[in-house]
Amino acid sequence: MGAPNLNLNPFPIIMRFGLNTFLYASPFTTEQAPQIFAKLKKWGFDTAELPIEALEHTDPVKVKAAADKAGIKIGSVCACMGPGRDFRGSAADQKTASAYVRGLIDQAVIMGCPSVIGPLYSVVGLIGPHDDAEKKQQFDLVVKNLKPLGKYAQSKGVQLCIEPLNRFETDFLNTCDQGLKLVKAVGSKAVKLHLDTFHMNIEEKNQAAAILKAGKHLAHFHACGCDRGTPGGDHIDWKPIVAALKKIGYKGDVVIESFTTDVKVIARAAAIWRKMEPKRDDIAVKGLANMKKFFGKK
Repeated sequence: MGAPNLNLNPFPIIMRFGLNTFLYASPFTTEQAPQIFAKLKKWGFDTAELPIEALEHTDPVKVKAAADKAGIKIGSVCACMGPGRDFRGSAADQKTASAYVRGLIDQAVIMGCPSVIGPLYSVVGLIGPHDDAEKKQQFDLVVKNLKPLGKYAQSKGVQLCIEPLNRFETDFLNTCDQGLKLVKAVGSKAVKLHLDTFHMNIEEKNQAAAILKAGKHLAHFHACGCDRGTPGGDHIDWKPIVAALKKIGYKGDVVIESFTTDVKVIARAAAIWRKMEPKRDDIAVKGLANMKKFFGKK
């Protein structure tokens, strides 16, 4: 199947609000798509972000059909970098990770999805001290693996959006500056930056300043509460964040990625030990209302 008609700069052409389906399911599967998509559409979301934990979990043709029926777009596919998927690991891990991301790109094309996003560098949870020589070796390995994937993604009209995580989830990429260094080293028009307010709340001195520094390289954005709960229901100051996104002309999706204790696997992985809201639907409904208010959208 050929590449969709997608514009990589900027991309997509209008700002949309989405929700990561980890709030409701792990793993996300083809069978769950109709119910989840209908719910998101009813609440007013424009897009769904799909964490695809294994390629066999989803039939992209059927998932796209479910999205079309519900009247919602698949805005992003979230890479789940679990054990064995590591661009700075063994040769076998690098090969497995490359095949997985390539598969996500192929599924994204079929689903009419513009972006594959997430920590596209190594397995989540890998942390430890490294000397300068080790850091350079790992950085070079990640760049070496991302270069052909960037070329492949560009040929398919899909972009790869690389997400820095906080220090407790990775030791490799924590800040906007580090993310920009990696994006520029890969040097592909299809390889962009992905920022997340939860991780930035821990790692950045100033979230708005980080967004301004990212500028044209920013292509995906996660809206999360500082406690992984409802964005706008916490201490994060959204006024300067929204102003910074508007100043750089950001046109990508703004996606709520929050977790609850209802999805046990994700709760454990993300260290969610208590309910963020009385009901998990509150995170989606209240979060979307807050985002529309902050961005001045009806």
